[in-house]
Amino acid sequence: MSLDPAVRTRIETLLAANPVVLFMKGNPRAPQCGFSSKAVGALDATGAAYAHVDVLADPEIREGIKAYGEWPTIPQLYIGGELVGGSDIILQMAGSGELHAALGLPAPDRTPPQITITPAAAAMLKQAIADAGDDFALQIEIDNAFNARLQLAQRDESAITSESAGIRAQFDLASAQRARGMSIDWADDARGKGLVIDNPNAPAKVRALTPAQARDRVRDGSLVLVDVRPLDERLLAEAPVAYRHVDHGVAELEALPKDTALAFLCRSGARSAEAAEHFRRLGFRELYNVEGGINAWALLDPNLRAY
Repeated sequence: MSLDPAVRTRIETLLAANPVVLFMKGNPRAPQCGFSSKAVGALDATGAAYAHVDVLADPEIREGIKAYGEWPTIPQLYIGGELVGGSDIILQMAGSGELHAALGLPAPDRTPPQITITPAAAAMLKQAIADAGDDFALQIEIDNAFNARLQLAQRDESAITSESAGIRAQFDLASAQRARGMSIDWADDARGKGLVIDNPNAPAKVRALTPAQARDRVRDGSLVLVDVRPLDERLLAEAPVAYRHVDHGVAELEALPKDTALAFLCRSGARSAEAAEHFRRLGFRELYNVEGGINAWALLDPNLRAY
């Protein structure tokens, strides 16, 4: 595939200006494919700074970078102007510690995480492993949003491993660091039927807050209320307390200390729930969604009306 000289110049300028560049689909906060998401997770786990290019927003670069490095897929990672590879290679390097070395970082902590598997969970897992075969183990993957995935995989002698209740669990580097102190139980109750994971490292879940509770906490200064509705909707029914909005984006809110208590408000609670989850993924530790939104708030205040 030939490469247009103008596109080549754009790519070379990008690489010269940034020591580490990830060409990906979407952006690190919202990857648009699973492979890009895994690459972001591996890079984020190192703590390294890196630039990114959303190839979905730039068709010239999307095709040009494939020709430039003679690599047919996205994502692609460049360090020091040199192609490292795609998602699989990035993950392999992250697991072995080579990625840290390539980024000029100290060797990563490969201490196996201490985890707890309850007897009930162990019984179920042992049976599943026995059915799969002797060369299988429990693979635990935890992404950068602390979503855990458990599956059976062939034993990997290069993986980081822990043992609990006679179960061998193996992790990649990022998952091992995120799994410290986690527990796996088996439930057959009101929670449902299946494995239940408790990870103390995961950001606290978004909690519900009534309009009255939100009003009182804003007034006593212990809560920041964020109305995620656009201006035209806020003019129809405006919260009768101090609040912040997102008319100009969320960068200012994202820069707040992670222990800031934030409550999100919309018309009925759906959009605000999505916004709260976004801030949860960023590591904010006290997050609320105002139940029923401004329409529920209207039941408290005769000056407000539902719409």
